[in-house]
Amino acid sequence: MSERLFDIQDTPLSMEEVVRKVTRRECGAIATFIGTVRELTHGKRTLKLEYQAYKPMAIKMLEQIGQEVEEKWPGSTIAITHRVGTLDITEIAVIIAVSTPHRKAAYEANEYAMERIKQIVPIWKKEFWEDGTKWVGDQLEQTPYPKGKPDVKGEDND
Repeated sequence: MSERLFDIQDTPLSMEEVVRKVTRRECGAIATFIGTVRELTHGKRTLKLEYQAYKPMAIKMLEQIGQEVEEKWPGSTIAITHRVGTLDITEIAVIIAVSTPHRKAAYEANEYAMERIKQIVPIWKKEFWEDGTKWVGDQLEQTPYPKGKPDVKGEDND
């Protein structure tokens, strides 16, 4: 069974594991991005975050991002793992690793991947603030929830 380059998991993430997936002899650069839970958001103290995802579609969209990266930066390999569930301050929410023959492409592809995750991957974030909680919507925080939470009709969030 081959390793999954793109995954959603509910257990702590390992940078070493994600980097190992993209390490190749023909590449001289690996750029990594680790997104963690920060304490202050827009001046509010965050206590924890909760991520939910429609896992089958989220993985499909991560795979699409991988294809986009490989087309834009030939010779690249990318792996992305995103965490779901409840995360405390400083816990890792997402890891992206990109290997390329040269460093500039690795940096560019890594940044591109993170922006695309926020744009197209169905992952929702609930912030637990010191003064209350709020579903902030999609990762760009531009899609409000009229019912106060994500509504995935007929789908579970596994």
